[in-house]
Parts: sequence; C-alpha cells; structure tokens
Amino acid sequence: MAKKKFKSLITYLVFFLVTVLIACLIPAVRNIATDTLKFPLNIFTLLNREIRAIIFYHRNFVENEKLKKEAALLRQQLSMAEESARENRRLKSLIGFKQNTPLGLVAARVIARDPSNWSSVIIIDKGKDNGLRPSLAVITEKGLVGKVTEVGKTTSKIMLITDPNLGVSALLARSREEGLVSGTLENLLIMRYLPKDVDMKVSDIVISSGLSQIFPKGIIIGKVIEVGTEFSGLSRFAIIKPAVNLSTLEEVLVIIQ
Repeated sequence: MAKKKFKSLITYLVFFLVTVLIACLIPAVRNIATDTLKFPLNIFTLLNREIRAIIFYHRNFVENEKLKKEAALLRQQLSMAEESARENRRLKSLIGFKQNTPLGLVAARVIARDPSNWSSVIIIDKGKDNGLRPSLAVITEKGLVGKVTEVGKTTSKIMLITDPNLGVSALLARSREEGLVSGTLENLLIMRYLPKDVDMKVSDIVISSGLSQIFPKGIIIGKVIEVGTEFSGLSRFAIIKPAVNLSTLEEVLVIIQ
C-alpha cells in the first residue's frame, strides 16, 4: 500500500513538472497553465496571509497583556513612591515644627475615625504608654485640631474642634477681641459673644486666647470667612474656616506640657 501511494505521488510530481516545462516552452499553453495555477496560488497566498495574521495577532495580544501587567505594576510602584514622598514631607514639617517650639509634643498617626461620630472624632496610635491623658490639646503645624477625650494603653480618641460640644476661648488676632469658638458639624466653626461694636472683618485670623488650661495661647484656629449679628442684636458672630483640613488628617501632635 505504501509503495502504491509513493508511486502515485511520483506520478503526480512528474505530471506537474512536465506541465510546468510545457508551459514555459509553449506560449499558448503557458497562458492556460498560468490561468489554471493562478487561482490555487491566490488561495494559498490568502491562506498564508491569514495564518500569519492570526499568529501575529496572538503574539501581539500576549505581548500587549504582558505590557499591561508591567504598566499596572509600575503605576502601583509610582503611587507608593509618591505616597511615601508625601508622608516624608508631612513628617519633616511636623518634626521641624516640633523642634522649633517650646511645647512638649508627641507625634501620632491617625489610624481611624469613630464610625458613630465620623466627622468629629479621630483615633490616634498613641496612648497612656506615651504619656497621653484626657484633656490634652491636639494640633498640627498649621493649627488647632481638638483635644484628647479618651485614652487607652496604645490609642486615644480625639474630639475635633468642629464638634459643637468643644468650646475654645479665642481671640481675633488683629483687634484682640475675645469670644468663644465652637464647632458646627459642617467643617466650619462659629465664634460667638463678640461685642456689637467689635472690630472684625473677613480674613481676620483667630487664635486661642490661653484662658483655658487645655489650649495654650496663640495657636491658630482659623480664618474669618463671614461676619454677622445675633438675632438679639446685642452681639456679633463670625464664621471661621479651620486652619487645619480636618477631613484629611493623617498625622497630629499632642501637647503634653
């Protein structure tokens, strides 16, 4: 059987070679042969092109997926490097402030927010082991943050100045008028009990007055963004934007003396 197939293959090969030879020698036959062979050759060319396209597509697809993974990894590494650089800048600023102030300070990281009081309470990673106790003032290099309310062994709760339950005796830095600042739960503060004829205007800086044992004098609280008169007409008030962006806090300083 194998010999028979081999003989048939030889016969077809000889026939093909003879046909090609005749086509080359005789112009009339050459044209017919060319037309006859053109169609299968075109099909072969088309198939060859499609097969190569499939192979190239698969190779390009695999390469593209590989490049996507590498790009995602590089983006992640870049993001981590940028975050590390931002953290280093914040810590450098805190350390610089700590070194240039007479206050005794303990640096801490914000590790959580109280889910029952999301906008008014944060949790830091320092506690009794670090010398913290209730009623200590909490700041950043930009200004006042709040005060310590609860202390555990290694963590503490901080009430932010935007909580209406926290009051801070304060001064208008320019005119030295005194009032009481408290929170509004809207990331803003309100300064009340100002005299009717108070010298006050938008952009005035508000600082702690030092009359409270909790908050030392001169800590920046914020800036006046709006002024008004109480309903009684007997006193004025000011709406204050906190100096510290309390919604993005990541590190704080606790005043321990």
